Amino acid sequence: MSQRIPDEARLPELTLRGVILGAVITLLFTASNVYLGLKVGLTFASAIPAAVISMAVLRRMKGANKLENNMVQTQASAAGTLSAIIFVLPGLLMIGYWQGFPFWQTTAICAIGGILGVLYTIPLRRVMVVQSDLPYPEGIAAAEILEVGSRSSRASAEQESVDQRSDDESAVVAGPVVTSPQQASADPSRTRQDESQTAGEPGAREILLGGVVAAAFSIASGGLRVLGESVSVWFSAGRAAFQLSTGFSLALIGAGYLVGIVGGMAMLIGTLIAWGIAVPWLTSITPLEAGQSLADAGMALWSDKVRFIGAGTIGIAAVWTLATLFKPMLVGIRTSLGAMRGDHGAFREQPRTDRDLPAGIILALTGVLLVLLTGVFAIFLHQAAPQLGGGAFWALTLGSVIFAGVFGFLIAAACGYMAGLVGSSSSPISGIGIVAVILVSLLLLGFTAVSDAFDALDPEVARMLPTALALFVTSVILAVAAISNDNLQDLKTGYLVGATPWRQQVALIIGCLIGAMVIPPVLSLLYNAYGFVGAMPREGMDPGQALAAPQASLMTAIVRGVFSHDLEWTMIIIGVAIGAALIGVDEWLRKRGGSARLPVLAVGIGIYLPPSINMPLVIGAVLGWLIDRRLRARALARGDDVERASELPRRRGVLLASGLIVGESLVGVMLAGVIGLSGAPAPLALVGDDFAGTAQWLGLVVFIAVCVGFYRRVLASPRTG
Repeated sequence: MSQRIPDEARLPELTLRGVILGAVITLLFTASNVYLGLKVGLTFASAIPAAVISMAVLRRMKGANKLENNMVQTQASAAGTLSAIIFVLPGLLMIGYWQGFPFWQTTAICAIGGILGVLYTIPLRRVMVVQSDLPYPEGIAAAEILEVGSRSSRASAEQESVDQRSDDESAVVAGPVVTSPQQASADPSRTRQDESQTAGEPGAREILLGGVVAAAFSIASGGLRVLGESVSVWFSAGRAAFQLSTGFSLALIGAGYLVGIVGGMAMLIGTLIAWGIAVPWLTSITPLEAGQSLADAGMALWSDKVRFIGAGTIGIAAVWTLATLFKPMLVGIRTSLGAMRGDHGAFREQPRTDRDLPAGIILALTGVLLVLLTGVFAIFLHQAAPQLGGGAFWALTLGSVIFAGVFGFLIAAACGYMAGLVGSSSSPISGIGIVAVILVSLLLLGFTAVSDAFDALDPEVARMLPTALALFVTSVILAVAAISNDNLQDLKTGYLVGATPWRQQVALIIGCLIGAMVIPPVLSLLYNAYGFVGAMPREGMDPGQALAAPQASLMTAIVRGVFSHDLEWTMIIIGVAIGAALIGVDEWLRKRGGSARLPVLAVGIGIYLPPSINMPLVIGAVLGWLIDRRLRARALARGDDVERASELPRRRGVLLASGLIVGESLVGVMLAGVIGLSGAPAPLALVGDDFAGTAQWLGLVVFIAVCVGFYRRVLASPRTG
């Protein structure tokens, strides 16, 4: 358990060097998350890898301590979480409203929504973090990682104290547990024990190793084209078409490892429903068009029909999750309202570890942000429809602000509670986005029904404006939800290590501001290099390289369907029915006890995403399961405690997986820059299209080799890391 630094301790926390380091890590992880999210609809938690990198850098500097490391990971995790905005914003390009990502509008939406998420959840800290028994799994894990790094630094400092008899150096580094040279000399076994505990601790080297391997593979496949990026085999049984396919993305292997076997198997079930049942059935009853191949017909039916089965499954899973958490959500909202009214004493009279930002500052900042949000919505509407009448203009503007502000507050309280209950990674942020976009769309549909303001607009503008506004408002709510989901996890980490809350809240705000400025240029870079499915920036681009942006595509399809009344309701209803049946199975498994579960949201994602994306995730999850089985068997054979013996290898696996994600994602961003500057779809290619058949099998061989290497590395004997 992490050792909490006491109130009376005064150690450096929110330092300039920490803010600069946090900004650098923010740049890396935000770019990585944006790329991964646009490609597969998943993002990864950056708190733990950010803490590891921070410790590796700051431990070489005088006066470093775990509170400073905590501030760095807090800042970086907030910015990485803010990248969830990509689940909505690309939809504005898919409907043709935006032709790119305007920097200031995009930055303002990200920053305002993110900072509101921070401010809305500050009043929840005492009740939900300090006084609550909510588990906060990621927050506790990050605190343990920080403690491991602190213990390692402390052991090194104490050994140096023994050698040099230097009181000062020992006191600065040790933090709350200060060992004098005399104490260390009297008990040298303590230093040896600490060193033995920290020997073999996985660290930044694991992230670097995973990053280098994934980067090299990504350059060879996506850049040089000497390795394939996927392999796909189509075959038929009568008129039914089947596909066996997998991509070779090492980032998805890492993501699958982090998702775990339960989520991986759920995605595999979704893939089998889509490609083992739905696509074969539809191809058997749908005649081929003239000149259309079996593969083209199968992909077209999956895109136009089967994906909406996935949408229905995702939708019912999200509604069910929110319904099961309805009572806790009400508790969170009531707690937040009560905390806002509470009087917790003067700021300076409170203990250091209990000082939040004062309520006056929170309310003032919230008011300023809502005024700024009014300006952003007003500019957005004026650019879309400058001839819109004053009454309708301000009704839409103020209505959007009120909805975003009030609904965002309710969602913030709910997400804060859900993060503590099931963890940030398991909270249904995508589902919340779907619920929000449907509510906004229905409100705007009602407004258009009772108002004749749109009659004077150009028909194309009148058709596009409600859809664009619904997506724009939802993007603010999603930013609030994502940061609220992350904020209390970080504050839990801070509480466990003895951080000063108001400084941590400032770090969260800084992280939101930096992330908000990073996201727009990365989005623009990726869009201009690859394009999105359904939105290509110029002619002649390779549609096979287009980023799927699955959540944005789904939400756009839902909004369009609401306003045009042409959704694939049959497929959506089938998806809802499948989801309802699977929810019943999951509830049955839950009541039986044990670890077997069936997360229905993951099944829906498996139906919605193509197998080239799903299968690497499944492979990564299976790889993690095989590693866990081997670790358990090895521990039992040696007579060791299973959990204790598996702790370091599992941590190494998490860091390696994070490195795979970061390495491939950063190369994807880098290649996007090269493609954007050159204007060619494959400027670094060493081979032509005729090498594609050979490249895919070479890619498969290297892909398998990397998976085997990952397995062996995690199971390897501990080394100094």
